[in-house]
Amino acid sequence: MAPLIVLITATLLARLTGQIGIGPLRHWAGASRVGLAVMFCFTAAAHFNSMRPDLIRMIPPAVPNPELMVTFTGLCEIAGAVGLLIPGTRRVAAASLILLLLAILPANIYAAQSGVTLRGAAPTPLVPRILIQLFFIALVWWSGFREAAVGRSDSRSSGRVGARLGSR
Repeated sequence: MAPLIVLITATLLARLTGQIGIGPLRHWAGASRVGLAVMFCFTAAAHFNSMRPDLIRMIPPAVPNPELMVTFTGLCEIAGAVGLLIPGTRRVAAASLILLLLAILPANIYAAQSGVTLRGAAPTPLVPRILIQLFFIALVWWSGFREAAVGRSDSRSSGRVGARLGSR
């Protein structure tokens, strides 16, 4: 649940920043990309800190070299987070993060079913865990592939107002 809280908080703060003048964050897609980047950096940190042993235990037994997998997925999360923030790599990063989220889903399912704890806390139950993962996938897709709407809504609405005033 912590990654979801981080995502929501960072997205709302980014959107607020957009409202006070940072243009690309004036729209939900841009703010969501910042929120996702912060969330992926937050989750990546666990791959390299005291939570690392817990993440290694999440890896299903059929996956070889779980330590390497944890390191690799952590690096992928960092690269994807950075890539979401760069317009030229945004779509590739989004597609890569979606593939990563799909690839780690079996580890999340395994952890929920086998009772792997994170810092001693009980695992998130399976259904909410899968729903959260699907939400992350959908948000990465939406924010990563959505065209920037800079100025579109404002110019369209003001154009309509002007058209109405001009027709009277």
